[in-house]
Amino acid sequence: MSLDGKVAIVTGSGRGLGLAYARQLARQGAAVVVNDVDERAAADAVAAIQALGGRAVAVVAPVGPTETAQALVATAVESFGRLDILVTNAGVLRDTVLWKMSDDDFDTVVNVHLRGTFTTVREAVRHMRQAGEGGRIICIGSPTGQRGNFGQTNYAAAKAGIVGMVRTWALELKRAGITVNAVVPVAVTAMTATVPYFAAAVQAEEQGESVPAFFRHDLGFGTADDVAGLIAFLGSDSAEAVTGQVIGVGGDRIQIWTHPDAALTAYQEGGWSYDALVAAWPKEFAGALQSVGEHFPELPDEFRPAAP
Repeated sequence: MSLDGKVAIVTGSGRGLGLAYARQLARQGAAVVVNDVDERAAADAVAAIQALGGRAVAVVAPVGPTETAQALVATAVESFGRLDILVTNAGVLRDTVLWKMSDDDFDTVVNVHLRGTFTTVREAVRHMRQAGEGGRIICIGSPTGQRGNFGQTNYAAAKAGIVGMVRTWALELKRAGITVNAVVPVAVTAMTATVPYFAAAVQAEEQGESVPAFFRHDLGFGTADDVAGLIAFLGSDSAEAVTGQVIGVGGDRIQIWTHPDAALTAYQEGGWSYDALVAAWPKEFAGALQSVGEHFPELPDEFRPAAP
């Protein structure tokens, strides 16, 4: 097995995508530290991994505080003797438009996603650098962090921030042999299950049927298990040369996202004054403006939700 002898931590792995990641890592031979705030979910996840013949223990604690990060790393080392892989998946949502978003809505999401990723990676890296055997850091991003999404100021900020940290950490940890990558999953989750556009795909998954080809191929939208293979690959020795990347995955599709770069560069001797910009903008700049948000193709008639 590709991860035989490795030890992984997966935050937010009591259910959903996190559980799929933990199970796939275990299938490939890794021992797994499961984490969730729900004690029953964490215990069930451990039992599911053990039923596969894998090894797992649970840490029931909210991600964000440094104390949780320390407990996760300590549990990995005490239970299995080492730490090789960290997957930062834990998250919460508090969706609402900007003018209705409270301080608590913003702080809660940023604390779990962004601060939780920072504190957990920091603690894992401290151990990995001291151990001197390299490691794999896999941080979970989102299309929202790449493109924006209506009603998700807090989530977009956190997920975009995670990608910024990943690029920075890839530079800082290269000499230590620690790779750092972001994965952008697109799959049936508790969040996408509420979106009418994905209703046919969600219904198929819930009924144990195959997600229709339109969703799997055209949208790159599938199941949690479709994402898990990439997580295991990035955690393996086969991915030792992959670092600092943002990789999208879902259904039948995988994508490597570009890093931000200038879409247009123009020069004006003496600088760009107000008058110069007014004159030049329609001709030189307007055509290079970038779109925001995700843009989906029109749903085929067979997948359109029935009218209420």
